[in-house]
Amino acid sequence: MPNITTKRETLSDNAYHVIRDAIVSLRLEPGQMVYEAELGSTLGVSRTPIREAFRRLMAEELIEVEPQRGARIAYMSKKKIDEARFVRISLEANAFKEVAKLWNPEEARFQSLYTQVKGILDDQKKMVDEQNFDTFFQLDEKFHYTLLETLGNVTLISIINQMRGHLNRMRYLELQETKHMRRLVAEHEGIFGAIISNNVELTERLLSEHILLLEGSMNDLIKKYTHYFRM
Repeated sequence: MPNITTKRETLSDNAYHVIRDAIVSLRLEPGQMVYEAELGSTLGVSRTPIREAFRRLMAEELIEVEPQRGARIAYMSKKKIDEARFVRISLEANAFKEVAKLWNPEEARFQSLYTQVKGILDDQKKMVDEQNFDTFFQLDEKFHYTLLETLGNVTLISIINQMRGHLNRMRYLELQETKHMRRLVAEHEGIFGAIISNNVELTERLLSEHILLLEGSMNDLIKKYTHYFRM
């Protein structure tokens, strides 16, 4: 994990994002014990921002406290993953539908958004060629957040972000196993095409199918990585 020494007021946020990314990308594995002093030393900060980051991650149930031992990375849970998927489909599909309704190529904000999203998709294709899973996954997240942020609904983004952590660990694991990055880019292109065509129904269907893609391989992954899970 990178050193994050920077302005004091951003240390806690930076620590949270770096640790959370390590959890989602499984560099910090489910069940692994984690220690404030050790992480602080690794990231180049004091224990205070690490402790504050831990509190936020505990609220998301990505870190849990084990009596007499300390903190550990929460095990993955099929129940949590299913719950997160349900929330994501319910909230994110409605948000994307709203973007599709509002899309107007004559407006400057949508012209800017079009350029942003096209850039993300182009970068994803480069990462497919390079087989760069980590950056590809970050761009996957960026694609969704860029479209969600168009609505300016901070509460919506906060709720989706909290739920996605559990789902994203499974998605990252599945991506490493199946390596179907090219298919994900094609699905993103299809979703974005539906949005810029103001096709609300198609946007909802394609996004739901995109989110549900994980279902087909989940049981096999749970069997293979039993040590990551507590049901």
